[in-house]
Amino acid sequence: MPLQNRVTPLGDLIADPARGLVYGNRGCLHNAEGRIRRRYNGKRWIACRLEFRGWRRGHLMQPGRFTELFFLDEATALAAGHRPCALCRHDDYVRFTQIWCELHPDQTRADAIDAQLHVERVVPGTAEPRRHEMDCDELPDGAFILVGRAPYLVLGDALLRWTPAGYGERRRRARGLPAGVITPPSLVSVLRQEWHPLVPLLHPSARRHC
Repeated sequence: MPLQNRVTPLGDLIADPARGLVYGNRGCLHNAEGRIRRRYNGKRWIACRLEFRGWRRGHLMQPGRFTELFFLDEATALAAGHRPCALCRHDDYVRFTQIWCELHPDQTRADAIDAQLHVERVVPGTAEPRRHEMDCDELPDGAFILVGRAPYLVLGDALLRWTPAGYGERRRRARGLPAGVITPPSLVSVLRQEWHPLVPLLHPSARRHC
């Protein structure tokens, strides 16, 4: 049985046998039986490399340890509100903080970055995900929007429907209309800066629709 540790662009945790290209965590979310009991635990939500320095993972979801999460790709992790890990993705983290400091000059440390992202991804006073309205014309490749209740990736003139195994249905991007954006605004700005991370920004299935 697959574990409930695959993350959707909406930040939800689902059980699915498909494999992701990016790894991460947002604290310990499971109980001693390995069942998910909370959406997040703390403000530090990170996205990591699947492999680093030959480190081997033990059994997943061990009691009291952080919950190992998996994302289809970097775009999915960003949409869910995760930032690059400072350890296994050090070069990405340095570049990320350089961009971030241009957006938020008073936020130079990880705690400040995580606090700002938390404001952008969670409705204050709740655990509910926050959505933002932006002009669809101005969104960069890699951002996610809602079409109905489904997450779609922005890629050129296309919108691609997200699935746990890759990108499916293709739609033409609407022009001149507002969109319900899933990706936090600060991370949309990061994507505008020609973001080329160490991990795959997009799953290979995205390019098949171009």
